[in-house]
Amino acid sequence: MTKKHLTDVRFDSFGLLPEILQGVAEAGFKFCTPIQAETLPIALDNQDVAGQAQTGTGKTAAFLLAIFQRLLLNPAAESRKPNQPRALVMAPTRELAVQIHKDAELLGRYTGLKLGLVFGGTGYDQQRRQLAEGVDILIGTPGRLIDYLKQHVYDLNSIQVVVLDEADRMFDLGFIKDIRYMLRRCPPPSKRLGLLFSATLSFRVKELAYEHMNNPESVTIEGDKVTADNVKQICYMTANEEKIPLLIGLLRGIETYRAIVFVNTKRGADQVWGFLEGNGIKAAVLSGDVPQRKRLALLSSFQKGELPVLVATDVAARGLHIPSVTHVFNFDLPDDPEDYVHRIGRTARAGESGSAISFACETHAFSLPEIETYIGHKLPMAYLDVDLLAEIDPGSRVRVSRPNINDRKGGPRGSGGRGRPGGARKRGRRVSH
Repeated sequence: MTKKHLTDVRFDSFGLLPEILQGVAEAGFKFCTPIQAETLPIALDNQDVAGQAQTGTGKTAAFLLAIFQRLLLNPAAESRKPNQPRALVMAPTRELAVQIHKDAELLGRYTGLKLGLVFGGTGYDQQRRQLAEGVDILIGTPGRLIDYLKQHVYDLNSIQVVVLDEADRMFDLGFIKDIRYMLRRCPPPSKRLGLLFSATLSFRVKELAYEHMNNPESVTIEGDKVTADNVKQICYMTANEEKIPLLIGLLRGIETYRAIVFVNTKRGADQVWGFLEGNGIKAAVLSGDVPQRKRLALLSSFQKGELPVLVATDVAARGLHIPSVTHVFNFDLPDDPEDYVHRIGRTARAGESGSAISFACETHAFSLPEIETYIGHKLPMAYLDVDLLAEIDPGSRVRVSRPNINDRKGGPRGSGGRGRPGGARKRGRRVSH
């Protein structure tokens, strides 16, 4: 872990309560990241914040510490019922909600505040009972939150703090109507603290902020740099049939790694996983149809280093704080340039360094100009040498069967599906863009 990403502002300089500082100290935090140093004084002064910073820069800790301080300094009304949470944190994905809850447990262990976590896919009755019994801080995804709210398992009448994390992703996933539904059932913006954090603050996100927040102060960290300096970005121009041999060849050339390989479709992810497994590289697939229990188990194994490679669709592109991810591979270039930024943000987190390697193939190369325009620079093109292409037996792929295989997004296009991986062209070439 490097400290280059930290400021000289200390957490103990904000007047945080001792029980909060104790959790901060035991978590190993002493100096703030830029987003923490800029937003905490505003939030602790009871002003709403709309904060933008690159992924992995400490936004979660910033809003959690503000929540703890607000709730501890402003006790709940005596009329508050047990099933009325005092703070609401909404996240777009289950993985992000789980990670926020883990961070809250770590940083808030001495506050005495009770945490609740709700998300779809598992634990329906257990989560329902937890809410009915009462929590102080409710963390969850919009769908399950609204489900319980409509059943009157809890209400939002005693909310003192509302947090929207990765607000732009809420739009991308179609949650914005759900978000507005929840916000309208909270006390008015003047009666609560509103905190909005995101890697990007688009016009539509700012519109949401000003509609449902109380004149939020905007904070942008390194707004002129979309991608982090400590991510080494390179790109290979490839034929479709060269992608599998190139991926395996590159991985074999790296001594130690913890890598995420991003693929655009679930079927494509299965195919990439099959060739990795069939060629001696242990991997797992993380996509939308993986059951929640299995998904959490896979993430745990990956975080512990038991799995060196995670093959993922964009369900994993945001909100996952996995330490020491050394490499991100864009096996398929994403259609949305913002997804490129969020994908490569899985590496080089918290001041570490990492590599982002992209394949611009026949199917997805059309996305490259838009990505380069969005990030403000051209991706450096790497020399595609014949020695980088591994010899792959087309029959080496391990097959996986899923109960729901109806992926209507075009199958494994751009994932080695056109052409045979073993038939990669044996020639080196230098390309320019």
